[in-house]
Amino acid sequence: MGLPADNPGCVPMHDTRVVITGMGVISPVGLDVPSMWHTLCAGRSGIRPISLFDTTLLKVRIAGEAHGFDPLTVMSAKEARRCDRMTQFTLAALEQALAGSGLAVTPGNADEVGAIVGVGMGGIWTYTRELDVLRDQGPNRVSPLLIPSITADVPAVAVGMRTGARGPTLGVSSACASGTDAIGQAYELIRRGHAAAMFAGGTEAAVTPIGVAAFDRMGALSRRNEPPEAASRPFDRARDGFVMAEGCAILVLEALDCALSRGAQPLAEVVGYAATSDAGHITAPDPTGANAARCIRLALQRAGLRPDQVGYINAHATGTPTGDPAEVQAIRDALGEHAHRVAVSATKSMTGHLLGAAGALVEHVVAAYVAGTAGNQDHRRWNRLSVVEPVLHDRPESHQSVAPADLLAFRVVPACV
Repeated sequence: MGLPADNPGCVPMHDTRVVITGMGVISPVGLDVPSMWHTLCAGRSGIRPISLFDTTLLKVRIAGEAHGFDPLTVMSAKEARRCDRMTQFTLAALEQALAGSGLAVTPGNADEVGAIVGVGMGGIWTYTRELDVLRDQGPNRVSPLLIPSITADVPAVAVGMRTGARGPTLGVSSACASGTDAIGQAYELIRRGHAAAMFAGGTEAAVTPIGVAAFDRMGALSRRNEPPEAASRPFDRARDGFVMAEGCAILVLEALDCALSRGAQPLAEVVGYAATSDAGHITAPDPTGANAARCIRLALQRAGLRPDQVGYINAHATGTPTGDPAEVQAIRDALGEHAHRVAVSATKSMTGHLLGAAGALVEHVVAAYVAGTAGNQDHRRWNRLSVVEPVLHDRPESHQSVAPADLLAFRVVPACV
């Protein structure tokens, strides 16, 4: 059942309430949402020795790969050859999200449905492969599909082509905040009445020789190859950098009235979004966390929430020497005294850092899954997502607890949903 175009209840208005009705993931800790959730709750790491390529010459030989992923489960071999790995992830996660939401895009509602997908590195798998072709076989052997395989808008366009959605279709690239910004922008489009439903999320497939080597040369990665599951150490005194990972998350966002009119069961409500920038160093965050704190405050203000309504934080925490302290300071400044009463966890200790997909994958999907499995059917009492996510080992005791998402991007460009 789609969004009935002739139903006045499905025409989103200004300040429309926005809910999540479906989600799908491809991750190092599971190739669907239930598997990911089970693995995280069990405390099992998805970080292992890299198997995608030979790491003999690299100092970093570990990553969070999407173990067992097979694109042929969602596309033909011909289509898989024409898609970068980031787009393969996107279409696989999309299928799960569609199945969960029950949303059908039809000619009658396609103009009101769009897609925004964030990516940090673009189609780096395809790009590096075709560079090898250029070097070894010459320019006449370079694929004519190279360009339409690697640009940042390709995953969102692929979603539109797969579903038939003809609404706003955008690629977002804001480093580690890409997935969060995609979800935030999709939320705003629905809230302002420019769309009835959006597919939104983030994807990344940057675990490549050049990707690993480049981040390592910057001093950003952990070189603790043994044991791999102990390498990613957010907030630990012995942290020495993040662990690269790959994956994707796609969420279905809908206007509340539209979702209810077609009998969908919302999983969570999105109530606020903000984005700011340090406008400082090209890679290092402001050690004071001032603009990240401002981002959190703005998201809370726009959501109409107080700091003491934040119950749990799943921090962005990547395990870098400079990033983690800045995030702690931002949380303290934004939440004030309440920061000392908020439980904080960091799931990148198990998933690794999915770069452009990080905000969409664990930060949002985990929060929405907690809300959706809380057993509450009253739409007035869904968990509300705003600034940072819940810890994994304790579900919220109150169904009205806030589970916001906090993302500090690489450059640094904070975003909060």
